[in-house]
Amino acid sequence: MDIREVLINALKGFDLRKIIKNPVMFITEIAFFISIFIIIFPSDFNVPYTSVYIYFYISVTVLLFLTVFFSNLSTSLSESQSKAITSSLEKMKISTKANLLKDGKIIIVNSGELKKGDTVLVRKDETIPSDGEVIKGSGYVNESNVTGESRPVLKLVGDSVTGSTKLVTDEITARVSVNPGESFIDSMIKVVQNAVREKTPNEIALSIFLSGVTLIFLIVVASIFSLSTYTGIKPNIDILLVLLVALIPTTIGGLLPAIGIAAVNKVSQYNIISKSGKAVENAGDIDTIILDKTGTITMGEREAVKFYSNQNYDYKEFVKNALLCSFNDETIEGLSIVRLAKKENINYSEEELKDYKFMPFSSETSYSGIKNGDKYILKGSLRSLSEKLNLNDAYINGVCKEISLKGGTAIPVASAGKFIGVIELNDILKPGIRDRIEDLHKMNIRTVMLTGDDEVTAAYFAREAGIDQYIANSKPDDKYNKVIEEKNKERMVAMIGDGTNDAPALAKADVAMAMNTGTQAAKDAANMVDLDSTPTKLIDVIFLGKQILITRGSLTTFSIANDISKYFVIIPAMFYLFPELGFLNLLNLTDPLRAITAALIFNTVIIIMLVPLALRGVKYTPSGASDLLQRNIMVYGFGGLVFPFIMIYIIYILLGLGGIAW
Repeated sequence: MDIREVLINALKGFDLRKIIKNPVMFITEIAFFISIFIIIFPSDFNVPYTSVYIYFYISVTVLLFLTVFFSNLSTSLSESQSKAITSSLEKMKISTKANLLKDGKIIIVNSGELKKGDTVLVRKDETIPSDGEVIKGSGYVNESNVTGESRPVLKLVGDSVTGSTKLVTDEITARVSVNPGESFIDSMIKVVQNAVREKTPNEIALSIFLSGVTLIFLIVVASIFSLSTYTGIKPNIDILLVLLVALIPTTIGGLLPAIGIAAVNKVSQYNIISKSGKAVENAGDIDTIILDKTGTITMGEREAVKFYSNQNYDYKEFVKNALLCSFNDETIEGLSIVRLAKKENINYSEEELKDYKFMPFSSETSYSGIKNGDKYILKGSLRSLSEKLNLNDAYINGVCKEISLKGGTAIPVASAGKFIGVIELNDILKPGIRDRIEDLHKMNIRTVMLTGDDEVTAAYFAREAGIDQYIANSKPDDKYNKVIEEKNKERMVAMIGDGTNDAPALAKADVAMAMNTGTQAAKDAANMVDLDSTPTKLIDVIFLGKQILITRGSLTTFSIANDISKYFVIIPAMFYLFPELGFLNLLNLTDPLRAITAALIFNTVIIIMLVPLALRGVKYTPSGASDLLQRNIMVYGFGGLVFPFIMIYIIYILLGLGGIAW
């Protein structure tokens, strides 16, 4: 962070053309200019100009300047974070040569010349020149410069690829999906840059409220002059300026821009790119979240958890056969079967496999295994093996049904014309997912799980995870229909997706997160893209959205509460000649000008004290709206009333000890 640049930008913020967008600080700056004129032309304002008052006027002027400066500084600090993120994103952009395929020939061009629809060839160890979709070939792509994940990701036909990432194996042909300046990284940079200028809907609403409050108090302070008609006492205009600045919500007015900028910055720190601040705001108001089972609720990787041998078949012999038919199976399921079998201390030798040929799993056969002439050991779906081998075993059928009722997947094993046992696979719940679902329930967010699994499996995982509703055997259009159904109930909906068939539902959802590994259509339809392609991050976004709303509400509550405390200091000081108002002087401050100065000092420094909290955010614990409101009132409402009294009194005493007494 360049401190010099931050300070310079804070000073540039005094430009009235900029600060007028923040009415609270605009009024404070006008008060600052008036206080300067009072020092230069005291007779024009008919104010006392003794040495005592001169020091007071100078103090007021300096403190008003610092109030505006600290407000600008909070915004400047937030913008510096955005610029740091922008700089890191710009470093991702790599200008490279591209192998453009045209009329059957390869033409070498700069990556910046590629247009949407162009076809490029990318060879091993070459940089992918632009965003696109794989149309031929496959290979592993190193996306660490975008996602931070060092492990390369396999890209197949139909998968999207991001410009500036590197192909580390094989060769692919990709169709460019964007024009120059419209790449994914370009979009990321624009989003972060726009965070400095754009206001979110809730921020606009709060700004209107603060403007209204400011206008009301401006009228109130102006009307105080009418008191002189009845009292004969003309209020000091500099004191009126202090009263005005104390009355209007300067604390939240000074921090509001920083909170808005910090919102988009925080999403970026999660390695998520939000296409608009509105999406982040919407996340805080979500009522329903639609989740896929595989990869979101569960790990998405089925693992072997138990062996069941058939009746009258030796258990250890069955486990050994299960190991042998999976020995060369490099799928996650196959590796887990071998791993589980080894835990059973089964003795085996690779020599036993030398005469066998491995048969990999295929969608046509729905089984895999080993075969040597008429000898075989096969594992696969109950239906496929029953049909191929013409088998029907009531015991095995019962075991498979029992496994399904527990939410598992049954893999029968057959050899020598009969079923010899069943392997149970489980797609286990993600660690901590049940607690996260419970946190959503505490926020009164309804959870819906969609899965292509059958009713029994879907019910099991929904029950285990604590899901409110599930849709089994779901088809691609079920997501879209569910989003529409929930929105028709006037609920705010969040969902994730990665396929082209998810695009319509993503486009309709209020918060739609696409996976970076997903298709271009999904990323275009969504308003957020997760660079790490971690589905559970949608829950993180909802938590973040809630935290932003809570932060804004908490600081607004604190600002209004500490304004009330300042009234009890400044108003008695203004009318100290009236004993009737003595009951308002709760702190029993005997020096009016010193009391007013102490209140203004607190009003100034509290802004800079709260900047770290505005940027970091108020700690958020999932709970209901009533609990949050109660906590907000107790901590930031009651605290906002008491804390200023303590601080103003301390400042008042310190000013006296420093020999400042008017």
